[in-house]
Amino acid sequence: MGTSARAGYRGPVQAVIFDWAGTTVDFGSLAPAVVFIEVFRRRGVDITMQQAREPMGLAKRLHIKMITEMPSVASRWREVVGHPVTEEDIDSLYAEFIPLQLDCLSRYADLIPGTLETVDALRKQNIKIGSTTGYNREMLEILLREGKARGFEPDSSVCASDVPAGRPHPWMAVRAAAEMQVYPFHSIVKVGDTVPDIGEGLNAGTWTVGTAETGNEVGLSLADLEALDPNLRARMRARARERLSEAGAHYVIDGVSELPPILEDINARLAKGDRP
Repeated sequence: MGTSARAGYRGPVQAVIFDWAGTTVDFGSLAPAVVFIEVFRRRGVDITMQQAREPMGLAKRLHIKMITEMPSVASRWREVVGHPVTEEDIDSLYAEFIPLQLDCLSRYADLIPGTLETVDALRKQNIKIGSTTGYNREMLEILLREGKARGFEPDSSVCASDVPAGRPHPWMAVRAAAEMQVYPFHSIVKVGDTVPDIGEGLNAGTWTVGTAETGNEVGLSLADLEALDPNLRARMRARARERLSEAGAHYVIDGVSELPPILEDINARLAKGDRP
């Protein structure tokens, strides 16, 4: 198909690019959050779960840097360590983060309910499956191994260390599209649980779908989520949906099990000439 024909492409969706933690695996995106807290604790600087989660979706070194720039964390660091945070400190924190994260990833690799069923439904429509993550390549390889053992094998898997800059820059999505040989970008859907996920998709020119309840914005395991008072759960879900909508998500769902009807709607919009 020529360039002009691609520019006028009216569907259907050709590929979906999923995030990993909080979207397809690790319900609640627990693995990175607990390690960020531990890394800072080892320096005598306590951070809250909310602070650990706030930059979620970014490349992990940048995530650490963003935590250190939070006023209360920066103040506590100066008090405990005796000087402002330096780039060398950030490098050191990241160096400590890597083995801790590698050690625990396999314990947080269970698939989020609905992942396999959704991927199977997409493959039956000849939709390619991509994935991107803020983890580095060594971490991603663990997830790929664990995902394969559970039946989840994306056609393309790109991590932050594969590209010049991670989210919210578009480069991981762009590389995944190139590896899957899919274009135009308005035939691609990016699915993720964080604000940077949505930014990645928007900057790449894809449709974006936020997953509100299974990921970072609620931040609870499936068991803890199901144990919540129904009214509290509804309020937390509403806040998560609002955050992802405000980030620019075209659609927000509770989890990937709700994705197939969204793709039907996107296909209908593409057929009318709509674009992200």
